[in-house]
Amino acid sequence: MSPHTPSARFARPLAWIVLILCALAGAVYWWTLGRPVNLPDAPSARIACVSYAPFRLKGETPFDINAVISPERIDADLRALSTRFDCVRTYSMGQGLGAVPDIAGRYGMKVIMGIWLSRDTVANEREMALGIAAAKRDRAHLRGIVVGNEVLLRGELTPKQLSAYIERVRSQTDVPVTYADVWEFWLRHPELAKAVTYLTIHILPYWEDEPVAPERAVQHVADVYTRMKSEFAGKDIMIGETGWPSQGRTRRDASASVVNEARYLREFLVYASTVNMPYNVIEAFDQPWKRDLEGTVGGYWGIFDVDAKPKFPMQGPVVEEPRWTWALAAGGIGAIVFLLAGVWRRRWHGGAGWLALALTGFATGTALAAHTRLLLFACRNTTEWTIGIAAGVLALLTALSLARALAARLAGGVPAAVTTVAPTVVKRRRIGRDWTDAFTMQRFFWMFVLALYGLLLVFNGRYRDFPVGLFALPCIGFGLLGILRTRADRLLPLIEERMLAILLVLLGITVVGQELAANAVSWLWCGLNLAIAIPVLLAWQKARNAQS
Repeated sequence: MSPHTPSARFARPLAWIVLILCALAGAVYWWTLGRPVNLPDAPSARIACVSYAPFRLKGETPFDINAVISPERIDADLRALSTRFDCVRTYSMGQGLGAVPDIAGRYGMKVIMGIWLSRDTVANEREMALGIAAAKRDRAHLRGIVVGNEVLLRGELTPKQLSAYIERVRSQTDVPVTYADVWEFWLRHPELAKAVTYLTIHILPYWEDEPVAPERAVQHVADVYTRMKSEFAGKDIMIGETGWPSQGRTRRDASASVVNEARYLREFLVYASTVNMPYNVIEAFDQPWKRDLEGTVGGYWGIFDVDAKPKFPMQGPVVEEPRWTWALAAGGIGAIVFLLAGVWRRRWHGGAGWLALALTGFATGTALAAHTRLLLFACRNTTEWTIGIAAGVLALLTALSLARALAARLAGGVPAAVTTVAPTVVKRRRIGRDWTDAFTMQRFFWMFVLALYGLLLVFNGRYRDFPVGLFALPCIGFGLLGILRTRADRLLPLIEERMLAILLVLLGITVVGQELAANAVSWLWCGLNLAIAIPVLLAWQKARNAQS
């Protein structure tokens, strides 16, 4: 198509609109994260009970059988927690946690003591012995004993085996004994109610099979609690875990964020103050080791961060990202870098090209800031940091090369990157030979990586983040390049590109479907898939039309 055809005249305004919207989106996104959000105040900063695990420092994990937390560490933690909590819940007896009841008693706190059970019968016997001994030794400091935590959910013991462990503890102590699991598992195994003094149920709206939005989460808890009281009339029921994560993937309309964690906890405390209901909040401190099990979200259920600092106040406005201005600064730096890159071997004249570079650079900087923020929360080790940084650098280099070509087209010049081919010629291309244009290798790389990650999201995506900031750079860049085609492109895309384009469309739509179209981030992810895939499919269609 000639540069003067109606399609070409429409393409440039459309490309400008997309560029401006991308730059504005980057600014508005970070500005929104930095705005104080007004939330209902909690009735008090004091909370009845909180889950406590001391494994919050770098490299600490309860899976290290040789790890032992010193009494001094536990003492410091409980001394600090005693100013906000009346009680702590533990989950196991080993690795130094057996000292918790005695230390908690020094600060006037009660303990709901956990005995960890699994399919390992030897480890179970060790936990049982430690738990029974502690129950006899520290009876005055105990509010209850939890024999097993979500062991039915994990499928590691049968109800009959679990009941036997519970009966052993009840027969050797006068402390109230319970078992803790997700509320649905109590409904599946109601016979367990006979074995315990009271029921301990977990209600985590974010993790429900049908995730609940934060605005409706507390009502969901109230409905479940009312139902369980009805199903198990005559038995006391405690909410043993409830809370909300501050970071991680969005599940349908359940978004993990600091603001939503604060909203949920405050509203839950308001609700708890109106009913006679024992409860425990998960959890005191963020637990980085949980990211190995549950992805990013697993490490961010704490009311305090890994440095024991509160993540949000219990009264007044809450800010999601206090460092938001740094992201805008990154956008400014990106604009400068892209303008400097435009000086080298420039093939266009006029202000339009410079404006295109500035807009592209600002959008790139804010997108890379989002990618960096994800790395800060998600990366667990040097390998993940290396991969994440390398991917960011590659995305930046791709964005730079695309920005130069886009600037040339928007300024009326012809980028050297495009191969000039007679419009009536149709050529077949094979990977590694006769690239369609200078961007083919980059485009194929990003399509391949995007498809690979998309497959992981579709088939194993429960704990995977959406790295939108990273993939926005190549996907939107190649989408804009497709918009600005100024001639009848008769080049047949690589067969690998064609197959990847079809796959990306299917994967993007599937992700939205899996989220029941309720997850705004999944729609954005689908849009990125389409942005890089559709130009390839259109080029394929043009080549087929030319052949017919």
